[in-house]
Amino acid sequence: MNPIEPNAFRKIYEPIRKKWLMFHLADERYQFMFDPPPPNEWVVLDCETTGLSVTKDEIISIGAVKIVGNTLMTSERLELLVKPEKKISPESVKIHRLRELDVANGLDPEVAMGKLMHFIGSRPIVGYYLEFDLAMLNKVIWRMLGLGLPQPKIEVSALFYDYKNSQLPINERNGNIDLRFNTLMQDLNLPVREAHDAINDAVMTGMAFIKLRQLLTK
Repeated sequence: MNPIEPNAFRKIYEPIRKKWLMFHLADERYQFMFDPPPPNEWVVLDCETTGLSVTKDEIISIGAVKIVGNTLMTSERLELLVKPEKKISPESVKIHRLRELDVANGLDPEVAMGKLMHFIGSRPIVGYYLEFDLAMLNKVIWRMLGLGLPQPKIEVSALFYDYKNSQLPINERNGNIDLRFNTLMQDLNLPVREAHDAINDAVMTGMAFIKLRQLLTK
């Protein structure tokens, strides 16, 4: 018997997975996240946190921006400050420049997640080292929904790896490639904004995603 091809397997598995997730969704108001996504649209996402521990740290800032086709819709963006339960350490302030007084009037985490989920809708989520941001977001979203964000995810560093790898001679492929964000932006000849600001990072990641899609298509 021939093995099932990966794409064929996904076609079989995804509807089953979707039904399972929807059955376990704790709040029916968020069923829209399972709708068919608008064609050729994405949401780029970035978060700033009190540190790098998924278990101990918290989100204090969220930036998100929509992409339609090859256009970064900077007029359709989301910027949220989130009030953490714990104090912000001086070390993290040096990175993201957000002090306790800056987030003192921030949103309750669950309110912020609700706004974010409505902004994303059913669009695929794009990010740079997205796994960490999603882990931080899903800590709160699991409490609300009984599951994490269900949308498809696209990792920009993986796209950059594929692009750089495709430029190498066949006998040199699949080696180490510098995936640091500054390296990525310089290699793609894209403008760099001030880093460690959630909306700035989301915009830069969006520019990289658009250009990489074009390069990989070629």
